[in-house]
Amino acid sequence: MKVAVFGATGLVGGVMLKVLEEMNFPVTELIPIASERSVGKEVFFKGNAYKVVNPQTGLSLKPTLALFSAGGDTSKEWAPKFAEAGCFVVDNSSAWRMDPTKKLVVPEINADELTAEDKIIANPNCSTIQMVLALAPLHARFSIKRIVVSTYQSVSGTGIKALNQMAAERNGEAADMIYPYPIDMNCLPHIDVFTENGYTKEELKMVNETRKILGDNSINVSPTTVRIPVKGGHSEAVNVEFANDFNLEEVRNILSSTEGIIVQDDPANKIYPMPLYAEGKNEVFVGRLRRDISQPNTLNMWIVADNLRKGAATNAVQIALYLLKKGFIKA
Repeated sequence: MKVAVFGATGLVGGVMLKVLEEMNFPVTELIPIASERSVGKEVFFKGNAYKVVNPQTGLSLKPTLALFSAGGDTSKEWAPKFAEAGCFVVDNSSAWRMDPTKKLVVPEINADELTAEDKIIANPNCSTIQMVLALAPLHARFSIKRIVVSTYQSVSGTGIKALNQMAAERNGEAADMIYPYPIDMNCLPHIDVFTENGYTKEELKMVNETRKILGDNSINVSPTTVRIPVKGGHSEAVNVEFANDFNLEEVRNILSSTEGIIVQDDPANKIYPMPLYAEGKNEVFVGRLRRDISQPNTLNMWIVADNLRKGAATNAVQIALYLLKKGFIKA
């Protein structure tokens, strides 16, 4: 099986290569693709070096599967060309997420919606993926009315240049400013660009993608997204109001039995999710489960995941594994 990784020299692309290897995806030929300035560089996969090629060369090699993580404009230009050539595309950008003709997939929730005709499949936003994975089984049981979410998102979500900015600031060096302000020792309530209603695009992604993935446009979502000086791993404080009352023990049991979720909820012993310990792991960690003492039928929870893994690369590879399992692509 020929597998292309588009954006192979970037942060997410590099993690995609790791996850493909860890999950033993049946790659017979790897095709690393990046922009012209990266052509000729080498990436390593299963101990072998592969030279990076440009998109046109990658297309001409006729991959069976292409994992895209090279930005929305690149995906808009190249994903249809790969799809027209018969390649399945799993795209990590925002380009196709809200396209009504494209599926937006978190495999544990809605992979069964995929068909052999779905040549371009959208990978959701990192902050959305970890939240909906925890909320989907609770929505099925108790019916969500409203979500209030505040995120604490790591610098790796912006890319290597942002990590370099934070490292330079931390070392007292002159920094190439990727953010409008210093990020070390600071919090920026500003992820992506602001829109006319005062919300950022990142915040609106959480609104619209949550509704699409859960298949319920009646769910109200009120988000605030914040960048914090953490290298890897996103955290979220989530307040969710249900139509029906719940029992906390049942909530724990539901989450504990949900694929891809690890419950860490023992505050008496100081056990709760933290990004430092979620980094490098594929699961979503949930803790600080407690009733909202201000109103009925409302739950507070703390959700943490590695944004480069389940928030991006792992989810994409899991989609590819589902395509393989269903026989849409063949080893």
